[in-house]
Amino acid sequence: METVYIETTIPSYLAAHASSHPSIAADQKTTHEWWKNERSRFRLYTSVFTLDEAGRGDTEAAARRMKFLHGIPELDIPPELPLIEGDIIKLFRLPPRATTDASHLALAVLHRMDYLLTWNCAHLANASHQKELMEYCTYHSLHVPIVCTPEALTQQQP
Repeated sequence: METVYIETTIPSYLAAHASSHPSIAADQKTTHEWWKNERSRFRLYTSVFTLDEAGRGDTEAAARRMKFLHGIPELDIPPELPLIEGDIIKLFRLPPRATTDASHLALAVLHRMDYLLTWNCAHLANASHQKELMEYCTYHSLHVPIVCTPEALTQQQP
């Protein structure tokens, strides 16, 4: 069974009130559909980084986010994590406020996740970063996870 690392935007979209912005509302709907219909095809994992981010902010909203993460195994933190995080920060030119994005991705690489599921298209799920990640991981003989949105990880029906 393939593995999926659940990044913070996924429980955030699942737990949020419906957005008034049409494209965000559509992404929320897609996330709910993926969660309902697709997640059982995968072994899901998360991390302390996701749990920490999801637990921040408004208490009620955080509780809703945490419900979706309940029971999902948490990946351990390998000793190589800081090195890979630092390389990803440099490679993707991440701003200081986005360093946790490097943590999510480094964990997916080091734990050989098949997919990293996210709606963070600025720092994670975009084609130019995927290409850079592939080149970096190939050069360093590391696993390359597919970083994608729930929409991209939906099984196509005939």
